[in-house]
Amino acid sequence: MLMSLLVTMTVSAGNLKGVDRSNLDPTVAPGENFYQYACGGWMKANPLDPQYARFGTFDQLAENSREQVKDIITSLGTSGRRGTIEQKVGDLYNMGLDSVRLNSEGGTPLKADLDKIARAQRADFVKLIAWMHSGIGAPFFNSAVMSDLKDSNNNLLYLMQDGLGMGDRDYYLENDANTAKVRNAYSNYIGQLFQLLGYKKGAATKAAKNVMKIETELARVAMSREETRDYSRLYNIRTVAQLRTDYPNINWDEYFAGIHVSGVEKVCLFQPKSLAKVNELLSTLKEEQVRQYLTFKYADAAAAYLSDDYVQANFDFYSRAMSGKQVMQPRWKRALNVPNTLLGEAVGQLYVKKYFPADSKKKMQRLVDNLKVALGEHIQGLTWMTPKTKVNALVKLNSFTVKIGYPDKWRDYSGIDIDKSKSYWENVLAARQFEAAYEYGQLGKPVDKDRWQMTPQTVNAYYDPSTNEICFPAAILQPPYFDPSADEACNYGAIGVVIGHEMTHGFDDQGRNFDYTGNMVDWWTKEDADRFQELADKLGEQYSAEIVADDVHANGKFTMGENIADHGGLRVSYSAFKKTDQGKGTELIDGFTPDQRFFLSYANVWANNITKEEILRRTKVDPHSLGVNRVNVAIRNLEPFFKAFNIKAGEKMWRDPAERVAIW
Repeated sequence: MLMSLLVTMTVSAGNLKGVDRSNLDPTVAPGENFYQYACGGWMKANPLDPQYARFGTFDQLAENSREQVKDIITSLGTSGRRGTIEQKVGDLYNMGLDSVRLNSEGGTPLKADLDKIARAQRADFVKLIAWMHSGIGAPFFNSAVMSDLKDSNNNLLYLMQDGLGMGDRDYYLENDANTAKVRNAYSNYIGQLFQLLGYKKGAATKAAKNVMKIETELARVAMSREETRDYSRLYNIRTVAQLRTDYPNINWDEYFAGIHVSGVEKVCLFQPKSLAKVNELLSTLKEEQVRQYLTFKYADAAAAYLSDDYVQANFDFYSRAMSGKQVMQPRWKRALNVPNTLLGEAVGQLYVKKYFPADSKKKMQRLVDNLKVALGEHIQGLTWMTPKTKVNALVKLNSFTVKIGYPDKWRDYSGIDIDKSKSYWENVLAARQFEAAYEYGQLGKPVDKDRWQMTPQTVNAYYDPSTNEICFPAAILQPPYFDPSADEACNYGAIGVVIGHEMTHGFDDQGRNFDYTGNMVDWWTKEDADRFQELADKLGEQYSAEIVADDVHANGKFTMGENIADHGGLRVSYSAFKKTDQGKGTELIDGFTPDQRFFLSYANVWANNITKEEILRRTKVDPHSLGVNRVNVAIRNLEPFFKAFNIKAGEKMWRDPAERVAIW
């Protein structure tokens, strides 16, 4: 529990937890820089630990959850009966701790699979790609089973662009100093990995160049991150016959067999240009180039689970060069992440028994109900939306499924065997292949609407447009986001905004394209859609005007959905708060009005310190705005904020009323 962010205040209503004055920076006026005023004390008291690229209150809560999970897993020991969840979770964790064994084995656990790749000829490549897609990695492209965007009750196989080790095409195509530095570090990492596999330096350098050549070719035809936000461009249905005709160098029968799906009649192809490039490369690349690319992709997937030299090389690129982390996390954290991820619901089942009180679910449900009412009133009061579209919006709102805490039914992990006689990587691979088989196994079945996309011990929340559901895992329902002992202002400013944020995702630039059943249906009049886009573009311009580091600006188009959700979450939660007794009143707590406590609570959940490298990386790959902008840009559209802190024209935080945006 994040008690470092909370302090006990004595008021007439009793002892309440809430805003901690030590989090503030009193040397900065609220109208000068509200984020610094509200969070500067916390940032000074919590300098960035070198094992992190970013650390804030959100991450602090995740650390709290991690400690809770550690307590659960370490108590299991190694005494669990073979085949039980306790045995599988405990053994997988303990194998990750065994540095002596890991270092003695080195890269030996990879040998059999790498030999298979080394023997492969052109006719074998598609089988190898499918095998790697089944839990190892995503060379050339990727596939997944998800609900049909236009038929949300049924699952569909999707094919999508992938194969880029740096994650985003801009790392391959842009030439600013930071991007070039990261790209050079990636090339060096590839060569280093080949040397660890036994290649001589010259051969490793040549192999690295071939890998970079392939990934750069894929990057040149990849959709930009902004383009991938447009579902209408992604929904390209193709029959299997069309796949065979348009992409003949990919043996589709072998591919489907390799990922263990059958009866495929059609797929959704997200990026046709990308698959066309893959089809071309599979015929024009030399066989040795493809083997080198697949070899790297396999070794890269395994590196974090091998001896220290592999782990260090992996860290030096992905964590140090890309994010600015200086120190590797302790081994126990890295080991814990494996069962916590690969056996997530098994760990989650143990987690909720110990750490999630039943009354938290009831209190959270009350907040959700209050937020739904407030959002409904906002929709009814919109001046830019016509009555016809309002009715459809309200139908969608009232059809939300709400998931709180943990699933009603748990995953079955009986089909996975964790065997200590095998290497750590072999067991990790078995778990990943088990998960992939589960995902691909959904094809041909109706969509499981009871399924959770996050584990209970995850500090996060989500909205899923295909099921029209909002979900709040148990781990986020802790201070500073949710605290039953805090005043209403602090809970509405924190978890209330999170609830409103997820609800608003149903009506952001992506979510608005889905109806109350989860189908991609246009339920808007053209007039309303045009007005929405005008407002969204205006909001996007506010964020794009912000400089994040050097001369790099934030990307308001890429972060559009999250910005709309932040904006809506704030407005809706504030309205719901004003209906509470505290919200209607003016009683001071520790010198702060109710409205001031609401906005301070909101700002405090985004307090963080972050490296420059991580700022630049997130600006490329993260659809969320940086914490400072989630506060300073978002709240400057709300009149109650200006009134709460008496901010006037001429102060930096002031935004002229004509420039403010109100969407939801």
